[in-house]
Amino acid sequence: MSLKDQITEDMKTAMRAKDSGRLGTIRLLQAAMKQKEVDERITLDDAAIVSIIDKLVKQRKDSIEAFTKAGRQDLVDQEAAEMQVLQAYLPARLSADEITAEVKAIVAELGATGPGDMGKVMGAVKTRLAGKADMGAVSAAVKAALAA
Repeated sequence: MSLKDQITEDMKTAMRAKDSGRLGTIRLLQAAMKQKEVDERITLDDAAIVSIIDKLVKQRKDSIEAFTKAGRQDLVDQEAAEMQVLQAYLPARLSADEITAEVKAIVAELGATGPGDMGKVMGAVKTRLAGKADMGAVSAAVKAALAA
């Protein structure tokens, strides 16, 4: 079953269970997916859906940070609940050690030597680790690998 089909089935299940919080989040995700399909005139594959989910999760993290600073615990709780629903659709994330190992392998493959090669390495890393790792952690690992 494709990720798109799984999301649709989960929406139907949430409707039947009258789980309004989960249903709202899934509808938000489907709207983002539909928007991407309409804007770019494409049919989304699982990798594209994962990138959309990643973007939505990052937005939730940023919102949680802002709402925490503003002292709005009600909104923090809502964003955290949405983030939890979205993260269920993401593939298992790599650990920090696994990210470092992957980055070192890619740096060795490309023969990158210093910070000037960061763009080349990040391009290769993004294609290989898309959806599997937090890109902020990946970027830090690339910087560390190129500095060494």
